[in-house]
Amino acid sequence: MPELPEMETYRRLLSERIVGKPITDIEVNRDKTINAPPRQFVEELKGKTITAVGRRAKHLIFELSTGKSLLLHLMLGGWMYYGSDEDNPDRTKQVTLSFGQQKLYFIGLRLGFLHLYNAKELASELSDLGPEPLDPGFTYEKFHEIFADRKGW
Repeated sequence: MPELPEMETYRRLLSERIVGKPITDIEVNRDKTINAPPRQFVEELKGKTITAVGRRAKHLIFELSTGKSLLLHLMLGGWMYYGSDEDNPDRTKQVTLSFGQQKLYFIGLRLGFLHLYNAKELASELSDLGPEPLDPGFTYEKFHEIFADRKGW
C-alpha cells in the first residue's frame, strides 16, 4: 500500500506532467473502480483540463477545469504509471487517462477507486480524515493538544 510519502511524490511528479493539459481520451476497463456509469464518466472528463493535483492523507485529488475533482485512493495494490503506449506496463489497467500521446495508467485498483465529485461531495468524502501531518500549521503544540487528555501521553 503506498504510504503518505509515496502519495506526495506522485502528487509532485504528476503536477509537473499533467497540470494544464486537457484529457483527450479516457478508457475504463473496470466499472467498479469509478462511481458513475462509464459513458457518463467519460463525458464528464473528456476535453477537461487538470488544473491542480492535490493530496489529502493518502488520497490524490485531480482538480478539473469544471470545478469537479477526481479523488483517487490506491488502497493495497494500486499504482500509477505515466508514459506512452510504447512503454506502458504489461498489466491490467483499470482506468487510463490520455493527455495526447502521454497516458496516465491506473493499475491494480481492485480495492482502490477513482471517483468524480463536485466540491460539496469531495468535502464530505474527506471530512472524516484526521490532521494533515505535512501541513505547516500542524505543529508539535497542535499534536500535543490532540493527545493531552489521553492516558499514556
